[in-house]
Amino acid sequence: MGGTIKKLIKGVLEFKENVRPNVKETFKKLALGQSPDALLVACSDSRVAPNVFASTDPGDVFVVRNVGNLIPAFHDYESGHLESEGAAIEFSVNQLNVKDIIVCGHSECGAMQALFKKNPSELSSYLRSWLKNAHPAKEKLDQGITLDPGLSPHNQLSQLNVLAQIEHIKSYPNVAQKIKNQELKIHGWWFDLAEANVYTYNEKENRFVIINAKYLQSVSSK
Repeated sequence: MGGTIKKLIKGVLEFKENVRPNVKETFKKLALGQSPDALLVACSDSRVAPNVFASTDPGDVFVVRNVGNLIPAFHDYESGHLESEGAAIEFSVNQLNVKDIIVCGHSECGAMQALFKKNPSELSSYLRSWLKNAHPAKEKLDQGITLDPGLSPHNQLSQLNVLAQIEHIKSYPNVAQKIKNQELKIHGWWFDLAEANVYTYNEKENRFVIINAKYLQSVSSK
């Protein structure tokens, strides 16, 4: 048995012995239903752990994780390309009635780096097809558009990709209607792996700014 699975099993046993007694009642209540506050779209990258850097408890967040934190636009779904991401959006917005949607990208994203490969045929067929959902961000970068020219190109792309996926989410009619009714907000986050800092997109400044106590105060006052 590999070392990694042993580590996971030890983690399960540690949870059972040290954590479970304190959270058993919480999970017992959650077994009756969920009412998360937000939908979080994040990358599958093993280094990105939203529940760690956002300090969330079980039941707080409905999570979609995939390669590159991508969401196909609604027209793709409507034309017959059924996606689990679309189902997650509809379920979280219609049934769970979340008030916020967060798209969280991150630095050193393998999916974004893959988009820079000169020969797309180097990518597996599934990955090549999936990464088409990030092409709007790549097109902007190719046009010289960037939110932070100080970043490496693939990290610039990662930030632009967060905004591209927000636009994809807005293309869903149920989302657009709730935004119009001021019942739903969409946020763009970006996690810097090397610094372990979380940034949020500031529309007025057109850049990602670090999340700190001052930012929390500005959100709380709204």
